[in-house]
Amino acid sequence: MEKEKVSSGNIIDWKVLGRIMKFIEPYRGRFYFLILLTVLLGVLSPLRPLLIQYTLDAHVAAGKYWDMVNIMLLILGLLVLQSVVQYVHTYISGRIGQYVIRDIRIQLYQHIIKLRLRFFDKTPIGRLVTRTISDVETLADVFSEGLAAMAGDLLQIVFILLFMFLTDWRLALVSLSTIPLMILSTYVFKEKIKVAFNDVRNAVANLNSFVQEHLTGMSIVQMFGSEKREFEKFRDINKEHRDSNLRSVLYYSVYFPVAEIIAAMGVGLLVWYGAKGVIQQEQTGITIGTLMAFIMYIQMFFRPIRMIADRYNTLQMGIVSSSRIINLLDDQTDVVANGTFQPEVVRGEVSFDHVWFAYNDAEYVLKDINLTINAGETIALVGATGAGKSSIINLLNRFYEINRGTIRVDGVDIVEYDLAVLRKNIGVIQDVFCLVIRSETTLPLAKPK
Repeated sequence: MEKEKVSSGNIIDWKVLGRIMKFIEPYRGRFYFLILLTVLLGVLSPLRPLLIQYTLDAHVAAGKYWDMVNIMLLILGLLVLQSVVQYVHTYISGRIGQYVIRDIRIQLYQHIIKLRLRFFDKTPIGRLVTRTISDVETLADVFSEGLAAMAGDLLQIVFILLFMFLTDWRLALVSLSTIPLMILSTYVFKEKIKVAFNDVRNAVANLNSFVQEHLTGMSIVQMFGSEKREFEKFRDINKEHRDSNLRSVLYYSVYFPVAEIIAAMGVGLLVWYGAKGVIQQEQTGITIGTLMAFIMYIQMFFRPIRMIADRYNTLQMGIVSSSRIINLLDDQTDVVANGTFQPEVVRGEVSFDHVWFAYNDAEYVLKDINLTINAGETIALVGATGAGKSSIINLLNRFYEINRGTIRVDGVDIVEYDLAVLRKNIGVIQDVFCLVIRSETTLPLAKPK
């Protein structure tokens, strides 16, 4: 079985990302509101350490109990506000994502049903199911856990850095001294998990294709006694799926403990340097409130950094899935061109004029066929299996396109007909023994197989 290979390409495919964003256009009002909430969340988080610093230095040290209570109530109110904003932010981002994937799935399915049968002959149905279901579903995570959440994390980092340097640039530099280690570990994790996730998506597509094809063709498998051989193939594909997921689990299990250790190192350096500053407060100006605020800042700072790597891979996998979907939507080579001719009555005169047709290039099934069937006339096409009887019917319905020649109904090229009108006036009955065509007006055409 041919395996599907997909590469994510650059770090972020901005062209594909731009195409994704076009699907948000009908919901841009909600999207702009989501951006506003993202900025608000980025500002609210760093306010808590600032208020705690002020409380410790201005009220706790001075024994101002009621002033301290008022500040604590303010912090509580800030937490409630942040929780409400976070709830609305999560709900709107998820809602936008669900509306967008609904629109994409509808557009994708509309495109698929317009494709020629030749497309389905060469494309595993399981992969089309993966495109329509799994790949589209992955895009929901892009909006709920990818774009908006990643933008919020980046904004939060920016505001935390701003507050830290405005409060005390020395403590800020000490706190951030472990950042190069965090960036390095995050980059390594990002690259490893990107490859692992690509392998997972490929394995899912291959698994879907294999299962769909073999369940559909189970009678053939059993007819040739191939159960054991096909089961071994399934085990290999399933093993590949398991191994791909286990690699991603391994990378997560290594990265997050390493990130926690690096964050703890930053806090340890901060406490060591800050404690000396508090002891020598008159010379350094570092207060106990400043030290506590920085401990909170550094914990807040490392959390979004750890999450960005994970969110980046959610975004990356969404882009991989989007690329597959967009490639399918942009593939117009197998789309049936629809004409505009809509006659009120179809008499049923059919003519094949020097028609050549091949399912595969140069392997012609029909060669220079000339055939005229008058309205009201009944004929039978008789021949061995593979002689081209079904092909003639498929071409008349435009299930496939001819390579050369012309097919006319009532003297009009079938390419000029509106497809719905053309097929509405042709009735096809097919079973193991015969294939019958009947015009809805007067023409019965029968041809035993």
